[in-house]
Amino acid sequence: MNTNFETDLENRLNNEEFKREYQSLESEYVIIQAMIDARKKLHLTQKQLSKRTGINQADISKIETGVSNPTLKMLNRLAEGMNMTLKISFVPEDEHQI
Repeated sequence: MNTNFETDLENRLNNEEFKREYQSLESEYVIIQAMIDARKKLHLTQKQLSKRTGINQADISKIETGVSNPTLKMLNRLAEGMNMTLKISFVPEDEHQI
């Protein structure tokens, strides 16, 4: 079942200009969503994650809202704070689907 967001996104992706822009930002959104999902799966608040990592809660919020782009070092600290390992991969474009 598609959410309103998914339905709206599907419709917007029919616009080539929107689709190009979305694809250029997609990896950022995937990282942000993975971070949020991991934190929520552990039932951690941003404040709790902040205490575990020493990263300011406001900075975690900025990352999760897409206002700030974290460094790999910061992503590693966040992963470690959740007892996880950061894993990044390069995927051939023909395997990449929207």
